[in-house]
Amino acid sequence: MIFGSQVDEPAAHAVLDQAAELGIDFIDLADVYPVPPSLETAGRSEEIVGRWLQGRRSRFVVATKCVNRVGPAANDAGGSRKHVIEACEASLRRLGTDRIDLYYLHHSDLDAPFDETFEALDRLVQDGKVHYLGVSNFEAWQLGWFLALGSERRLARVTIVQPRYNLLNRVYERDLLPLCRAAGIGVVPYNPLGAGMLTGKYHRGQEPPEGSRFALGDYGRMYQKRYWNETMFDVVEAVGEIATELSVTPAQIAVAWLLAQPDITAPLVGASRPEQLRDTVGALEVRLPEAALRRLDEASSPFR
Repeated sequence: MIFGSQVDEPAAHAVLDQAAELGIDFIDLADVYPVPPSLETAGRSEEIVGRWLQGRRSRFVVATKCVNRVGPAANDAGGSRKHVIEACEASLRRLGTDRIDLYYLHHSDLDAPFDETFEALDRLVQDGKVHYLGVSNFEAWQLGWFLALGSERRLARVTIVQPRYNLLNRVYERDLLPLCRAAGIGVVPYNPLGAGMLTGKYHRGQEPPEGSRFALGDYGRMYQKRYWNETMFDVVEAVGEIATELSVTPAQIAVAWLLAQPDITAPLVGASRPEQLRDTVGALEVRLPEAALRRLDEASSPFR
């Protein structure tokens, strides 16, 4: 997500090299990346990853997304047939590949009828340009509508959902996650560390450090609105306390909590340096005791 903005190409390739060494084989992108989003930089992350993938494409599952604005023209955003198909073709070029393993709608504000968008996605599957379909930032009723529409018209099935789900945002436990469980849909949550809040790098009563995600102008204010309040710092402190007790890092606790949730397929983790990725992957070795799970559940209960 930050390849091409906060992380230059050599540093991004170092992170990807580390991911490959650790056995990570699922790479998640979007045509609008890097962030903060800009028409001048849209697509740069795909280009950086595409160059790295040359000669090893078959080893990786590659996901990317469409719908967000990537250009100045009227059809450079949204869920119209024109944009969805052209956005996919542009992503294929940037990634240097002939197929996208998993293609998402980045959000549900499509500016087009659902059936037009879904039929365009189905066409991409039928043409072999996309293998599987996913949706990101959808509410349960929107996913349900898509599932019903696809079943009625015998269109390609939605197989993956990508929600913003973590200890600081648990609202999807009410309806989206139960729907995914019932329908056999995978769940790959983003923001598992709450934009870094759950790593313990930010502290109650202090301003966000210069250059951090929370200090990036309008983009930073959006993240502050999501995550920067007193109740959330209660959760951050609980995570830190449990991490100290178990002799692991707060990031590992946050990801281990997600891995312990029954509906989660795989959390999406990001890194700006290889050592960050090594630390986060250490969560695979963390088994949270029942007492720790209860403490985390209690601390984060206001965000259900």
